[in-house]
Amino acid sequence: MSENMVKVLILCTGNSARSIMAEALFNILGQGRFKAYSAGSHPNGKVNPYAIEQVAAIGYDTSALRSKSWDEFAQADAPQMDFIITVCDNAAGELCPVWPGKPIAAHWGFEDPAAVQGTDAEKRAAFKRIFQQIESCVAQLVALPLSQLGPDTIRQHMQAIGQKQQEQAS
Repeated sequence: MSENMVKVLILCTGNSARSIMAEALFNILGQGRFKAYSAGSHPNGKVNPYAIEQVAAIGYDTSALRSKSWDEFAQADAPQMDFIITVCDNAAGELCPVWPGKPIAAHWGFEDPAAVQGTDAEKRAAFKRIFQQIESCVAQLVALPLSQLGPDTIRQHMQAIGQKQQEQAS
């Protein structure tokens, strides 16, 4: 696989929190080697303000963030993805569109911080915790020598990252 520019699509049902944070983390931690996008099967139309706080804190430009449908990325003129990563169990179980180019797919399940009830401080804490979990997974993937690995090996690494995350979250 070429490391010139690895394109990643991160999917979640609402595309308001986890997938948004993962998009920003790939674009920051990937240091120009990765271009990430996010989308949802049923986008709720707005980005969660606590997710915006998390990505702004790492210096990510939040002005273009928006909650969008995964249909945008299934079009013939859409960027061809190398990787598709689902970050919520609902999106992982849904029938996805056919993605051009047969990207490598994996599931990295994270608890939904937007579902946390409580004070602003409790919600912020939940978003920070999930943000850190996503950051760990993204850091592991961007550290791989992708140009030296075949698709099956990359798929195994991506699945192992997701499995390790699930075990740590349990």
